[in-house]
Amino acid sequence: MRSVEQSLLRLGTGRVDLLLIHDVDVWTHGKDAIEDRFREAMTGAYVALDKLRSEGVVSGIGIGVNEAEMCVRFAQAGTFDVMLLAGRYSLLEQPALEEFTPLALKQGIAVLLGGVFNSGILATGPVAGAKYNYQDAPPHILARVAEIQRICTAHGIALPTAALHFALGHPAVASVVLGAHNPAEVERNVAALTTSVPTALWADLKAARLLEADAPVPV
Repeated sequence: MRSVEQSLLRLGTGRVDLLLIHDVDVWTHGKDAIEDRFREAMTGAYVALDKLRSEGVVSGIGIGVNEAEMCVRFAQAGTFDVMLLAGRYSLLEQPALEEFTPLALKQGIAVLLGGVFNSGILATGPVAGAKYNYQDAPPHILARVAEIQRICTAHGIALPTAALHFALGHPAVASVVLGAHNPAEVERNVAALTTSVPTALWADLKAARLLEADAPVPV
């Protein structure tokens, strides 16, 4: 609550749109600590956020994590408006399809996707030193991305352009969260989002088993 108060003072406003609980996941805390962190989040932070929402101080509350499984746990434990999921629904991999995205649609949870380039490799391609999950990409990831890139190139579409369009193709996804180091990267992202992507690209990726067969695609 003190953190929110300080944020409101710095922003010079009496309310904020969204307030998220971040990094309550196994990747951050480890298997031995996650149950304690989850319990703290639901009995402490969630209660405070829910109160702020009821008072109109925040319009929506949610979580931001790296694991689709934790999104499911939170969605089943409380009433959330939005969830920010990083890296687990992208052109490279779609584990969130199994349980989380259907649950989000059912409960009306708006999904924000972070890490749509999987820490970089879908932006750079499978170059030396390409990053995946915040580390150097292993050989099998480099090989998979190379195949995805090959099909994208055959359709005249840049890999990061396809990655952005695919991320926004799911009906549960409300927005993507894109970082940028400079104005040129902002302009590149805008240009990518205004590029037309042929539907045949998604069909070819599915035919090559590089996309989940039931993954929604842009139309």
